[in-house]
Amino acid sequence: MSGDTAYNVPTGPLCLSGPLARPQPGALPLRGDLAHIALAGTHLAAHYVVPTSDQIGIADAPMYLHQRDDSDVLLTLVAGTSIEILDVSGDWLWCCLGPEGPAGYVKADCLAA
Repeated sequence: MSGDTAYNVPTGPLCLSGPLARPQPGALPLRGDLAHIALAGTHLAAHYVVPTSDQIGIADAPMYLHQRDDSDVLLTLVAGTSIEILDVSGDWLWCCLGPEGPAGYVKADCLAA
């Protein structure tokens, strides 16, 4: 995987005040166990991740809502699209286009060589 993107990491005490509407699945890089580091000041997760940057290879790649081939496809990532990888699990990557989303799963073999 190539270089990392710099993010403003929250400093000092974090204050999560008041309820927030739960975002639609795939809308933000937020799961129960993980979230993008840029969401640390606004959304609660067990762990926050500083993503690594990479890009989709020479062929377009589907981004799935869930980590399985029969899942709904959120969108098709055009070859060369920059992505931020938050988690790797076997042949799957949980990634996003940025802290504003969307976030979903792509196959690891879709990355540029």
